[in-house]
Amino acid sequence: MDQHDQKRIVAMRAGGAKLALIREELVSRSKIGVSFAQIEDWAQSLIAESKALPSFSTVSGYGWATCIMKNNELCHGIPTKEKVIVDGDLITIDIGLINDGFHLDTTTSFAVGKVHPNVSEFLAVGKKSLRAAIERIKTGVSVYEVSRAMEKVLDKHGFGAVTQLTGHGVGKELHMEPSIPVSPQKSDKRVFLRSGQTIAVEVMYTAGDPLLVVADDEWTYETADNSLSGMFEETVLVTDNGPEVLTKVP
Repeated sequence: MDQHDQKRIVAMRAGGAKLALIREELVSRSKIGVSFAQIEDWAQSLIAESKALPSFSTVSGYGWATCIMKNNELCHGIPTKEKVIVDGDLITIDIGLINDGFHLDTTTSFAVGKVHPNVSEFLAVGKKSLRAAIERIKTGVSVYEVSRAMEKVLDKHGFGAVTQLTGHGVGKELHMEPSIPVSPQKSDKRVFLRSGQTIAVEVMYTAGDPLLVVADDEWTYETADNSLSGMFEETVLVTDNGPEVLTKVP
């Protein structure tokens, strides 16, 4: 690993710790009656306080630090003041930051207020699916193996693996190679993880049909059948000894 890689990893470790704390703070503030715009404002302030920069606002045409979704909305949701958390909502917060020039990315889904036990199970399975994928990460392991571990957990519980979007490499840019799908393709057997690589591993899944459509705002992806959707994501460093989750609370 060269000096540039070492500098990148040091910056991303520090950035990941910052981002994890911000993510958890946003979750703790996401209560009934809070608007998505309020969460966005908090995110902007917390990122600035951590001496980092928002990552998502570097995406062409997107001007926010977060993507926030509820219930059947999976990703890329614009944090507007019109969207307000109500009792029983399943909320997803996706957030990224840039620390010393390097991007980090994380997402979590959670329930607010009283929810049906099926929702709690749905969220638990998503977390389990992501853990299964991360546990497979190691130098020389194929993307297929990582993705298949994720998909197997979803299949076992009857949930849909989203195929229209994928996880990705992350670092100098927000979206880099390789793609890390939830449902692997044969070609993923020929893509192998390298030591020092940093990847955003995302489980994106639905309670029903995994087909997604784009909402009228031309950003938000939501389920075509209006079923619940969820997403869990961590930025992970690939090492010879296994995974190092960078976006975990220190």
